[in-house]
Amino acid sequence: MSRTETDSIGPIEVPNDAYWGAQTQRSLINFAIGAERMPLAVLHALALIKKAAARVNSRNGELPADIARLIEQAADEVINGEHDSQFPLVVWQTGSGTQSNMNVNEVIAGRANELAGGQRGGKSPVHPNDHVNRAQSSNDCFPTAMHIAAVQGVRHCLLPTLAELRDGLREQAQRHSKLVKTGRTHLMDATPITFGQELSAFVAQLGHAEAAIRAALPAVCELAQGGTAVGTGLNAPAGFAEAIAAELAALTGLPLTSAPNKFAALSGHEPLVQLSGALKTLAVALMKLANDLRLLGSGPRAGFAEVRLPANEPGSSIMPGKVNPTQCEALSMLACQVLGNDATISLAASQGQLQLNVFKPVIIHNLLQSIRLLADGCRNFQQHCIADLQPDAAQMAAHLENGLMLVTALNPHIGYDKAAEIAKKAYAEGSTLRQAALQLGYLTDEQFDQWVRPQDMLGAGRNE
Repeated sequence: MSRTETDSIGPIEVPNDAYWGAQTQRSLINFAIGAERMPLAVLHALALIKKAAARVNSRNGELPADIARLIEQAADEVINGEHDSQFPLVVWQTGSGTQSNMNVNEVIAGRANELAGGQRGGKSPVHPNDHVNRAQSSNDCFPTAMHIAAVQGVRHCLLPTLAELRDGLREQAQRHSKLVKTGRTHLMDATPITFGQELSAFVAQLGHAEAAIRAALPAVCELAQGGTAVGTGLNAPAGFAEAIAAELAALTGLPLTSAPNKFAALSGHEPLVQLSGALKTLAVALMKLANDLRLLGSGPRAGFAEVRLPANEPGSSIMPGKVNPTQCEALSMLACQVLGNDATISLAASQGQLQLNVFKPVIIHNLLQSIRLLADGCRNFQQHCIADLQPDAAQMAAHLENGLMLVTALNPHIGYDKAAEIAKKAYAEGSTLRQAALQLGYLTDEQFDQWVRPQDMLGAGRNE
C-alpha cells in the first residue's frame, strides 16, 4: 500500500508505513549504492538541530508555538531512536547531505502531522521545508550535525575507553616496576630495562594521543548553523546563528559555539581533518602497542616468550593447543582502518569547490567509524588482553643473563674497545660475558660482579 507525496519534481508513491516523503523516496531510487547507511549519530544530531531551531524560531515569532511543540515532540522521538528504521538512505548520495537532511525534515513533519491527529506523512499542518527546515539549509545543517556527532562520539565513547586502557597499562607498569629484563633496539639485544619502564612508554604515547584529540575538539565545537546556503546567512534572521548554537549547547551539555566564519564552515572541513589526524596519532600508538606485545608474546618455545597473552580462544583449526595473539591482531587491523580513513578524510576535505565542500557524507562516515573502532578497540584490548597479561619473569631473567649488551656497563672501567672485544669473543664462542672477560684477563671475577649489575643500569628508576 502506498500514498502519493509531492516535491518540486512532482508526485511520487511512498509506502503508507513510512513517515518520510517524496525527497527521501527519490533518493532511495536514485542512490541505490552500497549498504553503508548514513550514520544514526548524524541523523540524531540533525533531529537535535530541528528541535533547537523550532525553539529559536518560536521565540523569535517565526514559528507558531503549536507547530514548534509538534516539531519538538517528533524530534525528541527521533533523537531517542524511536524511528531509526525511517532513515534508509546510504552514505553515497549528494555531497552536501541534502537527501539526509530532507529525510529528517520529512520524518519529523510526517510524525508531527500524525501527532496532530492527521495521517502519517504529508505537509499539513507541519511542512518539512517551511516549518521543520525554517531558517536552515542542508549546507549549514549537515556540517553542524557532523560536528555534533563527532564531538559526542569522542567525548562520550572514545575518551572514556582510552582512559580505561591507559589506566590499565599504568597499573601493569607500576606492578612490574622492579622486574628487570633485556631492552631491545633494532630488534637486537640492548641494555636492561624494567618491564614497568617498557609499559610506561605506552602510557605516555596514549597520553600524547589523548592530548592531541582534546586539542582538536574546540574547533569542532564551532558550528556552521546560521550560514544557510553559502555562508551569508540568507533567510536566517539576525542573531539566529548565535541563538541556535546556545540552544544546542544547552541541549547537549557540550561547549558548542557559532563558527566565526560561516564561509569556511561550509566550504572547508579543517577542524574534522585535525581531529582525524589526532585519531590517526592514537591509531599509530595502538599499532605500536599491539605489535610490541605480539613480539614479546611470541613463542611459546621459539620466540621471545617474555609475556603470556591471555588464551581467549583456540588459535588453529589444525594445530591442537595453539594460541594466537588475536587481540593484538584485531587492534592492529582496526588501526590500519583508521589510517585509511584518515587518508580518505584528507582527500575528501581537500575537494571543497568554491562555497561548499560536497564530500561531507564520506568525511563523517569515515570519521565516525574511526571514533567507534578506536573506542571499541581500546575497551576490548584492556578487558581481553591488558587486564590478564602476565610477564614470564623466568624467561626475562634467562634472556638477561645470556644477553651480551650488559657489557656496556664495562665501558667506564676498561673502555669501549676492550668491552667490544669481550662481547665479540662471547658471541663467537657461545660463552658468557664473564667467561670471555676472565679469559681475556681484562678484569677479575670480583670486578665483574661489582661492575655488571643489571639493576644498576636502569637510569635510577626513571619513568617506572
